[in-house]
Amino acid sequence: MLDHLVYGTPDVAKTINDLERAWGVRAVMGGKHPNGTHNALLSLGGGSYLEIIGPDPDQAPDPKRPMSFGVDRLKTPRLLTWAIKAPGIAEWVKRARRAGYDPGDPQPLSRKRPDGVLLEWTLTRATEPVGDGLVPFLIDWGATPHPAADSPMGCTFAWLRAEHPDPGSIKVWTRALGEELDVRSGPEAALIASIQTPNGRMELR
Repeated sequence: MLDHLVYGTPDVAKTINDLERAWGVRAVMGGKHPNGTHNALLSLGGGSYLEIIGPDPDQAPDPKRPMSFGVDRLKTPRLLTWAIKAPGIAEWVKRARRAGYDPGDPQPLSRKRPDGVLLEWTLTRATEPVGDGLVPFLIDWGATPHPAADSPMGCTFAWLRAEHPDPGSIKVWTRALGEELDVRSGPEAALIASIQTPNGRMELR
């Protein structure tokens, strides 16, 4: 089940404004990450959300701590990847490995919300990433309140599909995680999401 979509951007503030004009809903700042990024959030209904993530201008880049999803290398906003809910994440990792895909070991992460509340979660990062972001990562929020619960509402996730030169391999790896993704043949990797907004149906890619 979808936990969240990851929409990377070189400028979070600009992207918040752009999406508000297009969609009619304004994302709220989520907080800062220790590796030099910050994010903003929008609820997508059904316990899922959109994460807008990019370099934090208030943090100096640290070459020893690469920014998540390579957002510091982006020139334009792009839908980078997606996460699926994995309560009891260690068991999910074991099942995926038995099915032939290694999503990586669970890693604890955290960030502080603007109100000072510390959020903590665990996610996977593949040691050898495959699929150019089309294969989701696993996330377990544990006892932390889910970000979708207090993110601005008004949008609803409709569907997610992908394009890739080798769609079969993406389907195999995604199925190993217990998910079915509509993957079509295309010249390069692309993730496309359809979102119902107050201003109509919109696509992110």
